[in-house]
Amino acid sequence: MADGAALMGDYDYIIVGAGSAGCVLANRLSADPTKRVLILEAGGRDNWIWFHIPVGYLFAIGNPRSDWMFRTEQEEGLNGRSLAYPRGKVIGGSSAINAMIYMRGQAADYDHWRQLGLTGWGWRDVLPFFKQHEDNFLGNSEHHNTGGEWRVEAPRVNWDLLEAFRDAAEQAGVRKIPDFNTGDNEGSCYFHVNQRKGRRWSAARGFLKPALNRPNLRLETNCMVERVVFDGKRAVGVRWKQNGEVKTAKARGEIILSAGSLGSTQLLLLSGVGPAAQLRQFDIPVVLDKPGVGENLQDHLQIRMIHKVSGVKTLNETYHSLVGRAMMGLDYALRRRGPLTMAPSQLGLFTRSDPWRDRANIQFHVQPLSLDKFGDPLHRFPAFTTSVCNLQPASRGHVRLRSTDQASAPIIKPNYLAADEDRKVAADSLRVARNIVSKPALAPFYPEEYLPGQEAAPDNDDVKLAKAAGDIGTTIFHPVGTAKMGLPSDPTAVVDERLRVIGLEGLRVIDASVMPTITSGNTNSPTIMIAEKGAAMIREDAKVR
Repeated sequence: MADGAALMGDYDYIIVGAGSAGCVLANRLSADPTKRVLILEAGGRDNWIWFHIPVGYLFAIGNPRSDWMFRTEQEEGLNGRSLAYPRGKVIGGSSAINAMIYMRGQAADYDHWRQLGLTGWGWRDVLPFFKQHEDNFLGNSEHHNTGGEWRVEAPRVNWDLLEAFRDAAEQAGVRKIPDFNTGDNEGSCYFHVNQRKGRRWSAARGFLKPALNRPNLRLETNCMVERVVFDGKRAVGVRWKQNGEVKTAKARGEIILSAGSLGSTQLLLLSGVGPAAQLRQFDIPVVLDKPGVGENLQDHLQIRMIHKVSGVKTLNETYHSLVGRAMMGLDYALRRRGPLTMAPSQLGLFTRSDPWRDRANIQFHVQPLSLDKFGDPLHRFPAFTTSVCNLQPASRGHVRLRSTDQASAPIIKPNYLAADEDRKVAADSLRVARNIVSKPALAPFYPEEYLPGQEAAPDNDDVKLAKAAGDIGTTIFHPVGTAKMGLPSDPTAVVDERLRVIGLEGLRVIDASVMPTITSGNTNSPTIMIAEKGAAMIREDAKVR
């Protein structure tokens, strides 16, 4: 990173947020040595061991060193519960604490965006941008690429229990497939992960750090951005607080918000871009009345079923054994293999909650372990967890200001299970899971439902099944959509198909908040694709000006 004196004066691009999208943007935009790029991150450096050992998510989530510690409001659909809402507080953002699962979603997700009028966002349009930065262990093919910055590897640990579960799923009609990332992810497969030789491969490691030796790129950490500065309808600068000192920087080109579905939304509102009535409640001068800012929040709710088992190994017993823990550490130290390389979920299944669906609409995350919640110790009894989530939820929530202090967490209201359709899918999802567990392949291990329990949610009662889903459901950390892409004729759209804030100049939003509808799977790699495509559009538009 160059020192401050070398970068005095205006910047061509100011990027707010060094998370998954921001790291890609910083790399791509600073590749032009004639452009000065400043990237501001509210968190710190990734100089903690648990950012790099894959199982470190157990220690990072729920830790104020690495997690912003957000919470949702009390959720009616979750029977009045409020959920922890983890977001990464470090360069690399949530890619430094997430599940490391490489997942693109379904071709139909992106074709739907194109059908909404968003030119250039169909599956065939976005596939080259996925491949552009990919370094996939599967090699070069029509679907994958090698040599890019975003490393994808096979898991480095095996569990007999998971193989039996996969066999049971096949007995229930879910076919085995070799790859979830060809456009159709229906089937079962072990998750491919963003790791390199047993270490987490975050966006900071892949994209940001290799670019920091460029003299035209400057990274500043621990920067709490307070607002975007406007000259009329043009964004011209950014104001932030760093180590108690207020600082500003000017942009002669563009300002890009990449602080995520919570951070970018909050910053737009604090800057006077959003629903005018909400802004006036806080005496924020209205730069642009934009009703869609903070609306359209979508997330994947996971319903975490737990089954006790016997006669087969799970991580629970190893975790509570001093010898077992020592062996895990030794295996990792010597071979970079074993349970310390585990993503939160190892086996995935995509299937339909009922046979009338036109594509897979539920995703399973299957783990050879169980615990009450992240941050808690594993259970002392052997068990596995079957988390199932609705990939295409109908419920919509919102993000709104709680105060004018940027350091104050926003109001987060996902409205899980608010839609009748989502409650029906939740009930059917539990039935699908129970059907798989009942198959002969798992019978030797005598699975016994611990949560929610057959007595709490009998199979033939939709209402009780939906209530049970509300009791045990939790976020799977995929908030999107709060600054959605749309046509200028759509009053709820925030950005156009080139990710420019509609009605303003010099300001773009490039992160998961621009998704009009959520993708059918884990959202980190789609966010990185959006940043790759967004950077290309910024460069194209700069040539036109």
